[in-house]
Amino acid sequence: MITSTTSTLQGKTIDTYHGVVSGEAIMGANIVRDLFASVTDVIGGRSAAYEDKLVESREVAMKEMLERAQAMGANAVIGINLDFETIGQGMMMCIATGTAVTYRNA
Repeated sequence: MITSTTSTLQGKTIDTYHGVVSGEAIMGANIVRDLFASVTDVIGGRSAAYEDKLVESREVAMKEMLERAQAMGANAVIGINLDFETIGQGMMMCIATGTAVTYRNA
């Protein structure tokens, strides 16, 4: 399945627009990770623990979105947007949205 942040696919003709698809992932951060992140914030640097959770949430949201597109009969998702939010204490959310399409080679 082709994925793109653009609204077109170079060298492809879009035949069918199936509609908007999305995938969501909400990940919790544990107290140990929060403690290490706090130390990192104080001394500076990057928080690998939180970065890993961001990567994981993005991968889960993208996978879910692509599965929904495939269930609609799509072979690509265009116009992909990723949104990251924090929810409450220690919860991170990633939402992936895009348009499910069927393309053919031009």
